Amino acid sequence: MTHAAAHDGPPLPKLLNPSAFDSRVWADSAYRSAANERAIAAAGRRSMVHFRKPKGRPMSAPYRRANSTRSKVRSAVEHVFAEQKARMGPFVRPVGLARARVKIGMVNLAYNMRRLIWLDARCAAA
Repeated sequence: MTHAAAHDGPPLPKLLNPSAFDSRVWADSAYRSAANERAIAAAGRRSMVHFRKPKGRPMSAPYRRANSTRSKVRSAVEHVFAEQKARMGPFVRPVGLARARVKIGMVNLAYNMRRLIWLDARCAAA
């Protein structure tokens, strides 16, 4: 976790998990930089970071298609966070990092329980 004023891009190399199952790194265009691309390659990962649109020019067709494909995968992940934010309203204002982590963990647990109930009902109906 970083403070709210910190830019998202620089901490990316520290977030690369060497024991992660998937070799791809998914992120939006805020994470695209030469340093981050080198760190991803050095970690033996495949970059799935969105491409930025060039200023004053249209985005090329291959980059536009690549971003579209990446967005389809990323949207499935982003929907989880949108569900947590919209329906469960995790308003994280506890004093201290440990308490914030516990609150976020509880929201994740509640989401996973709701999802399990929904999946169980869906499988039972089939």
